[in-house]
Amino acid sequence: MRFSQVDVFTDTPTRGNALAVVHDADDLNEAAMQAFARWTNLSETTFLLRPTDPAADYRVRIFTTGGELPFAGHPTLGSAHAWLAAGGTPHTPGVVIQECGAGLVTVGSRGGQRLAFAAPPLRRSGPVEPELATRIVAAVGLDPGAVRGLAWCDNGPGWVGVDVESAEAVLAADPDPVAMTDLKVGLIGPYAAADVPRVGAAYEVRAFYAQGRDFAEDPVTGSLNAALAQWLIPLGRLPRSYVASQGTKLHRTGRIHVEATENAIWIGGDTVTVITGDVDLD
Repeated sequence: MRFSQVDVFTDTPTRGNALAVVHDADDLNEAAMQAFARWTNLSETTFLLRPTDPAADYRVRIFTTGGELPFAGHPTLGSAHAWLAAGGTPHTPGVVIQECGAGLVTVGSRGGQRLAFAAPPLRRSGPVEPELATRIVAAVGLDPGAVRGLAWCDNGPGWVGVDVESAEAVLAADPDPVAMTDLKVGLIGPYAAADVPRVGAAYEVRAFYAQGRDFAEDPVTGSLNAALAQWLIPLGRLPRSYVASQGTKLHRTGRIHVEATENAIWIGGDTVTVITGDVDLD
C-alpha cells in the first residue's frame, strides 16, 4: 500500500505535528491498523478507505497508539493533503468531504493553498464540575490565579479547555503525569501585543492528554484549537480571526489559522509531505 508521512500545521518539515497515512487500506482489519499505529509511535496514524457515504470523497480511520478516535484535527488536514497529493479528485473542485467517525467533515482551501477544516459540532460543552476543575488546574501545574475559565469543549477526543491570562502562564504550566490520569486538557493564553510580530501568533496553545499509563503533550492539535474557538469566540474572549502558536515547549513552530465565518469555524494550517513510499502489512 502507498504510504505517506506528512507534517501538519507547518511549512517547514519537522516543525509541526507528524502524521502517518496509509492509502487504499480497505483490506486491513482493525487489529492490523492498531498494530501499525502502535509501531509508528506517532500521536496519530490514519488509514484511507473507500467512503460509505456517497457525499464523501474518502473515509478515514484515525488511530492513536492506544485506540481509535472519531475525529482529530491534524489527521484531518494531513489525510486530505496526502489524499490530494496521491491524485485524489474531489467530487466538488476545491472542496474535500471526509467521512470519519464523527460524520462528514468539510476540508477546503483558504488563504491560498492552505487547507482548513470546518469544525464539527461539540459533543459536550458547558461548565466543568468544581471538584474536577480544581483537580485539572493542579494537574497541569497552573497558578489558579492565572485561570480565567474552564469548560468542556469536546468534539470527539474529550477536551476540557482552560482560558489562561497570558501566553507566558501557558508556557510556564508544568503538568504532573501521575495526576493527569485520564484527562485531556488544552490551554490557551494571549501574547502581549508587542510580542505578536515576533512570535507570528496572537495566542499560545498547549495540549496535554493521558491514555492509561501514557502521558504526552501534543505538538500541534487541530481538534483542540477548533474546540477552544467554538467555546471562546461566541463569548467574545477570542477574536473571529487569529493565529495561534503551539509546540513551543517541544521545539516545534506550529501555526494554526482560525477564522469564524457566518456558518462555520475554520481551522487551517500548512502541510508538507516528508516521506512517501510503500508499506507492507501482510
